[in-house]
Amino acid sequence: MGEFDLIARYFTRPARADGAVALGVGDDCALLAPRPGMQLAISSDMLVEGRHFFADVDPLTLGHKALAVNLSDLAASGARPLAFTLALALPRVHEPWLQRFSEGLLRLADAHCCELIGGDTTQGPLNICITVFGEVPAGQALLRSGARAGDDIWVSGTLGDARLALEALQGRIGLPAGTLARARTRLETPTPRVALGQALRGIATSALDLSDGLLGDLGHILRASGVGAEIDADETSKLIAARALFTGATARLDMELLRQCTLAGGDDYELAFTAPPALREAVAGAAATAGTPVARIGRISAEPGLRLADAQGRPLAGRYASFDHFGG
Repeated sequence: MGEFDLIARYFTRPARADGAVALGVGDDCALLAPRPGMQLAISSDMLVEGRHFFADVDPLTLGHKALAVNLSDLAASGARPLAFTLALALPRVHEPWLQRFSEGLLRLADAHCCELIGGDTTQGPLNICITVFGEVPAGQALLRSGARAGDDIWVSGTLGDARLALEALQGRIGLPAGTLARARTRLETPTPRVALGQALRGIATSALDLSDGLLGDLGHILRASGVGAEIDADETSKLIAARALFTGATARLDMELLRQCTLAGGDDYELAFTAPPALREAVAGAAATAGTPVARIGRISAEPGLRLADAQGRPLAGRYASFDHFGG
């Protein structure tokens, strides 16, 4: 199968009729037509075999995740998805793999009315690069730079289960089969919080998606906003769905693992955002509208830096390093 046969069979579909995409796959460039008064929101992510996913991962879930991590960026901006491009390097043409990969990719695309409008394919080590396009009303995009002293710090969904699955898959901890399966679902098929991001427009003062770990990612908001933060580490540790496992005689060690997973785990693809305390009911309403749970885990402070405390308010001195592609 040649390159253009591959594209035609697995990645070409009729254009949607909603008007956002004026021209899709087939020309040198696609054409987008955002509605009047809208700004384009654009983000790009790359997934590399051996760095971002295991070689034996199910291509169905890989297709899902490749798009999900990009949709999560749109969610963090409060944008509505429009379209995306796919650049795909393949060691060889393996049709069963392509069938499942495209199925997972396009199923999520359809769920968010996000059209594949072009890209590129080539031969090489397995590498997936997606660029996603969305629209947001002018001046209403959620940014990292708006947090103010006194704001609450919120996160959506659950944290830490993806890291827990990674620890188990790499043989560093043992997990019951059922628990590993649930945690692995969070690692391989994250849920982009697109509806929540849009519901938070006009409520959240800042936002971002959690890809490399809560503390590291939250640091981007603190630097962009020129503020600090105080985080309740033990309250945050309750957000791991597998928390029920961590009981008994090894509770002290287990609590440290919980903190590592939830504070610095990575691959959560939840939203972290800030909002004034006066808007707590509005935050709850946005969460209910989006069907996504949220939890308050700390507050923004005027003093620079990020401070952690346990349930008794005692400072924590542990170092919780988030993922860094070039950090060794």
